[in-house]
Amino acid sequence: MNAQHCLKIFNQSIIDYHKYDSVEQAIENPYDEESIDGLLYLKNWIDTVQWHYEDLIREPHIDASEAVKLKRLIDASNQRRTDLVEKIDDWFVVYFKDSVKQEGSKLNTETPAWALDRLSILALKIYHMQEQVDREDTATEHKASCEAKLAILNEQKADLSKSIDELLEDIKNGTKYMKVYRQMKMYNDPSLNPVLYSKKQN
Repeated sequence: MNAQHCLKIFNQSIIDYHKYDSVEQAIENPYDEESIDGLLYLKNWIDTVQWHYEDLIREPHIDASEAVKLKRLIDASNQRRTDLVEKIDDWFVVYFKDSVKQEGSKLNTETPAWALDRLSILALKIYHMQEQVDREDTATEHKASCEAKLAILNEQKADLSKSIDELLEDIKNGTKYMKVYRQMKMYNDPSLNPVLYSKKQN
């Protein structure tokens, strides 16, 4: 398990989605859905669909009812994304079950799965920035600007990949340890969101 392996799966998901490029298309996960590869593929697929939801909701002349519908879809997608990241972290807990915590070991600011969440989004940014670089209907200045941004994104990818690999190695060796906190998002919970539970009481 390393960042390069995860990136390969993320990029496969992105390419598979863009064969049809529709937020309504059904996922065809090529991996066992309970395997780590299946979870990573699904994770990026959710991110990719949400990326395009975010594009659609920014249509300047969007109908108000359609905007509300998309906002609901984005909220639901965010919840699925969070739930899946936590499920991937559960996998890592089992993966590192035999690691021995060393004296003086440190807790990282984020878990492996949340770091991979950033890598998944970064893979999407790179894909879509490359699309801008490849466009033939733009000015030279636009292409140059996008090429510069793409170079920075690729540098970020290399740095983040290295950091993820170092984190996984540190956890394996016991010099760092992982602790999973649930996000406990409140806005989708009818018992915690005051707008939802006040309506229910009325």
